[in-house]
Amino acid sequence: MKKVLVIGATGDQGHPLLRRLVTEGFAPVAALRNPDALSGTEFSTIETVAADLHETETFVKAASGVSAIAVNLPFTYDLDEARQFGAAISAAARAGGVNGNGAERVVFNTSCYVHDSDLGLGGHDGRRIIEQAIFDCGVPYAIFEPVVFMDNMIRSWCKPSIVNNDIFAYPAGPTLDISWICLEDIAAFMVEGIKRSHVKSGRFAIGGPETLRGDDVAERLSRGAGRPIKFKSLSPDEFAAEMSLLVTGSREYAPGSLYERISWFYQWYNDQTVSPLTVNMDSVLAQFPIELTPLHEWAAKQDWTDPSDPALGVRMAGKKT
Repeated sequence: MKKVLVIGATGDQGHPLLRRLVTEGFAPVAALRNPDALSGTEFSTIETVAADLHETETFVKAASGVSAIAVNLPFTYDLDEARQFGAAISAAARAGGVNGNGAERVVFNTSCYVHDSDLGLGGHDGRRIIEQAIFDCGVPYAIFEPVVFMDNMIRSWCKPSIVNNDIFAYPAGPTLDISWICLEDIAAFMVEGIKRSHVKSGRFAIGGPETLRGDDVAERLSRGAGRPIKFKSLSPDEFAAEMSLLVTGSREYAPGSLYERISWFYQWYNDQTVSPLTVNMDSVLAQFPIELTPLHEWAAKQDWTDPSDPALGVRMAGKKT
């Protein structure tokens, strides 16, 4: 059974990946800063290893004996921190492998669209730095660049409006086309990226089976929830203010804050003449054949009576009080 070192094993993106790896017969090894991060979850018996992305040597040690490395990362808006993350991942990739000759494959979920050049947006440009470190490490790789998560709709900054007001409010203009993809499908791509070692290293933009505008999303949500849902287009600034209110209790946020940076990201998407958030999946599916989940099927699996974020418990698992 091949061991796969999982970076970013905790949280709402890490858990689907762990689940998929186990289902496909791999032995995930979770790299954790907090040794209790998987306690109280379905993954409490999974092998863990202490590692911190800020300390490269811990990842060199963690990679010993693993066949592949699978990476989910939190966003960082600090480019120096992104360089450190890239250095730790590339060092682990070179040190991995059953005989210490390098891992067979690195798969990386960028968690966002990645342009072919820097945009002057720290979160985005940091992803490009990490990608470059993987390109340069000499280990075969598959980098998956999902556009926008369906699962954003069940987060605490989106779901309550759907549940309580029957309104899907999102910082997308009425004509912005998006190929929404669910986290379970992203995990499936990552595992296929490990299994299909014959596929040439590359970057793969990924999205779901449909390209939808806001009103189309509302129609799919209506089907899934069994009641009418309407779309409300928020400006990126409105969206950032709502996120700030949720977290800080105030709609006011400082220049250069996380909330302003999120606003910049979505403003860039909306400003483009052609939406950067659409993907033709034919060529990707020819190389990594998975069955993509339509939004209405994903929506039908969610609980639209409870406004709470179902991933909150996942993110809080193992946190010490």
